[in-house]
Amino acid sequence: MERWTLPGMLVYWGIVGMLGGIWSLAVAVWAYQIYHGLAVAGLLHPVMWGTYIATFVFWIGIAHSGTLMSAILFIFRAHWRASIARIAETMTIAAIMTALLFPITHLGRPWRAYWLIPYPNERGLWINFSSPLIWDAVAIGTYFVVSVLFWWLHLIPDFATLRDHDGGGRLRSRVFGSLALGWTGTAHEWRWFRNTYAVLAGIIGVLVVSVHSVVSWDFSVAIVPGWHSTLFAPYFVAGAIFSGLAMILVLLIPGRELLGFRTHVTNRHLDRVAQLMLTLSLVITYSYGIELFFAFRNAGSFEHRQFMYRLTGSYAPLFWVTIACNSIAPLIFVSGRARRNPNVLLAVAVIVTLGMWIERFLIVVSSLAHEYDSYSWGTYRPTYVEWSLVIGSFAWFLFWFLLILGHIPPVPIAEQKEEVLRSGPGLEVQA
Repeated sequence: MERWTLPGMLVYWGIVGMLGGIWSLAVAVWAYQIYHGLAVAGLLHPVMWGTYIATFVFWIGIAHSGTLMSAILFIFRAHWRASIARIAETMTIAAIMTALLFPITHLGRPWRAYWLIPYPNERGLWINFSSPLIWDAVAIGTYFVVSVLFWWLHLIPDFATLRDHDGGGRLRSRVFGSLALGWTGTAHEWRWFRNTYAVLAGIIGVLVVSVHSVVSWDFSVAIVPGWHSTLFAPYFVAGAIFSGLAMILVLLIPGRELLGFRTHVTNRHLDRVAQLMLTLSLVITYSYGIELFFAFRNAGSFEHRQFMYRLTGSYAPLFWVTIACNSIAPLIFVSGRARRNPNVLLAVAVIVTLGMWIERFLIVVSSLAHEYDSYSWGTYRPTYVEWSLVIGSFAWFLFWFLLILGHIPPVPIAEQKEEVLRSGPGLEVQA
């Protein structure tokens, strides 16, 4: 916290307190839902999955992209990653903590959520591994553990620096000393640190793809039109990385002013993230085209009718908004001037984040609302209870993100030193 002035600290704690108040109100609304039951939500036949599951998939995508991007950029030795790695990894931790709320929120009896976890019990029961809920619990739990280890391992040298900087006499110094695990910075420790970090980065790369594929199988294994597709696994992975890059920009641009690391996250770093976003936008657009191609290849099929409903039915405005947000808006990043303009970057990142949430909503809702038999068709509209919990989830995410980054170095100290040495004395930092 020494990097801030007193006004900066007041602004920081004011924002954290405001976010805490918003998600506290969302908790009160959830308590109201628990008391009255899921009838207060808009979940009725035929749409029994709504904003809760759509938001769960959205946050899981955000979570997977942060650590994945940090790991992949490390494997390919992209040295500019040093400035955004800590932000991306912390974003992953906060996003997983947010995503885990929604399967519990969606349960009619959330106090029995522990039934999703495989554990020996006195009833002699075992969980149903044929249920997608169990797949999510196992896959996401595993990913959360590995992500925390990856994030913590990256922090060990910085914890040691903070321990030594505080002089060892204060409580915070003792806490940092415990987290640093006795790190002294010898060549032997650095060698094992690099090897372990590289192994975890490789595991993360495989694990993220597999875990988000499992999330896509929640839909693919069903025979619902619009869901039953082998395209969903790569489609969900690409969408996760795309939405995560947008969220990184949403966090980086205001965060570098609020958290005081503007000199480390320059317009050059934002330009690189924008280039990746443009690439992933083209991949997402290609996926949209392939999805529509296979739907229209068999005219008259249920898949064809489902996608005609998406194009012209009750949710058609949301579909075209999704195309505008995810396929058209990022094309502005073809311009180098736009990629270096923080205001343009932030605006497009917010638009893409909104577009990806709407895309998840359409995937979940439109297929359930328009299945096989016309007598069971319906239209789903979220209630204020659901909107309150969705808005509260964003406040919860930002609350933990700012709280964590406010007490650790937002930029890896050791990697920044390496970057300066590698760039030479002539390095000029561009704000």
